[in-house]
Amino acid sequence: MPACLRILHAPPDDCTLRGALFCGIVFSASVTPARPPKDPKDDDHALLMKVLHIVKTATGATWVYHQVRVLRSLGFEIVVALPSATAGLAPKYQATGATVVPINLDVPTKHPWQIPAVLKSCRALGHSVRPDIIHTHHVGTTLVVRAALGKSSPIPRIFQVPGPLHLEHSFFAHLDASSAGPRDHWIAGCRWTQQKYHELGIPSQRVFLSYPGTDLNLFTTTRKNNLRSELRLSLDTPLVGMVCYMYAPKRFLGQTVGLKGHEDFIAAFPIAKKQIPNLHGVIIGGAWNGATKYESRLRELAHRHCNGYLTFLGTRSDVPALYPDLDLAVVPSHSENLGGAVEPLLSGVPVVATKVGGLPDLIQEGISGHLVPSRTPQAIADAVLASLQNRAETQRLAVAGHQMTRHIFDVERTAAEVANIYSGLTHSVKTYAVEAFQMS
Repeated sequence: MPACLRILHAPPDDCTLRGALFCGIVFSASVTPARPPKDPKDDDHALLMKVLHIVKTATGATWVYHQVRVLRSLGFEIVVALPSATAGLAPKYQATGATVVPINLDVPTKHPWQIPAVLKSCRALGHSVRPDIIHTHHVGTTLVVRAALGKSSPIPRIFQVPGPLHLEHSFFAHLDASSAGPRDHWIAGCRWTQQKYHELGIPSQRVFLSYPGTDLNLFTTTRKNNLRSELRLSLDTPLVGMVCYMYAPKRFLGQTVGLKGHEDFIAAFPIAKKQIPNLHGVIIGGAWNGATKYESRLRELAHRHCNGYLTFLGTRSDVPALYPDLDLAVVPSHSENLGGAVEPLLSGVPVVATKVGGLPDLIQEGISGHLVPSRTPQAIADAVLASLQNRAETQRLAVAGHQMTRHIFDVERTAAEVANIYSGLTHSVKTYAVEAFQMS
């Protein structure tokens, strides 16, 4: 969730077949293990644990920044490897006191001949930083680290899984599991992901569950009606929104439509509008990673089917302020962790979501929102109608979801969970007070 669009989803991790196959070959090659990690007792402080975070983007993955900020406040020494030391979130990482190293350690799928140089750079980084723990956040960077340092590396490694997409495809799921060594661990971002690793044969003590936290102060439930003024809508016009970047279909995964279900949202609107004639919709978020042709296709689809009552706002920097103006948020994803549902609930907005990935962890039918099958515009339309036609019940669900989300996704609590995972992997005696954040 980038700073300029922090409500929008971070990109699903992308590792093409070509890059993955190369990594599979590299894992069987001879590698030079990195230097053993430092003993924390060698430092002047009682606990000075150095953690190397490897992030594939300087503009996205905002959850990593929030986590690093709290970890720094807990006393961890943090080094962040990013593609840039000046762009995007890099200055914010530096403002926390973290050291930023400009290096791109993602799989160079468009330039596979560069993979040996990337692996060499990764090994050099490990020798230079000498971390106590390596913490990766994307599939590609995780595979690069494992290939570069080898399965026998003495440095504990953690892959905090950003979403379930790669695990939904057998080849990539088994590549993830088979490339890991005995000191590799995973932090699942939802129960679906945690269970999938168990099914892949990963011992339960190596798979933790911790949700990607966010800064609760970024969100407000106060409706200012700025969005309605911009759209020239009356205060009583039902306004339903989808907030998400547009990801073009990944042909190598067999996708023919976008990952986030924009086509389903567009198709559901004419169905719902037959029952609520003054219904208006909005899609917030532009093309991700240059997917402008896909964005144009979606706009044309909406133009043909929605006749002007579905507005595209593109990429916005004021999303937190816009969210409370919505009467309902729809998350029609085909694959998702939880991000699409977190932000509207933190803004007090009711949610209709598809029953995929981690969304059922947060959106529980009749408790905190409504769940529908994925790829079913009729079911989405029915849930939209039910929500808008029973406002009192919908508000009750939103309040319950808001309270649940503020607890589960408070980064102060989730970062403390991660800190305790670190301590367990390095046999530190210090623990962090996660209990202080438990609900009574």
